[in-house]
Amino acid sequence: MASKGLQDLKQQVEATAQEAATAAGAAAQQVVDQAAAAGQKAMDQVAKSTQETIDKTANQASESFSGFGKKLGLLK
Repeated sequence: MASKGLQDLKQQVEATAQEAATAAGAAAQQVVDQAAAAGQKAMDQVAKSTQETIDKTANQASESFSGFGKKLGLLK
């Protein structure tokens, strides 16, 4: 009978360990997913910021060249 009790206990411990491993794996995957989403959001923000800077620089250059052209009488 003691052997049966030990066998049951072993099965319970193994089942609990498996459940814990599954839960830990799910939690780890959630962390990875959240990190990936945060990384993508950061990259999107960098891309947006870079594009805005490029656009502003291009507009400033265009305005500068336009002003320069007007001073030289090449543009009206």
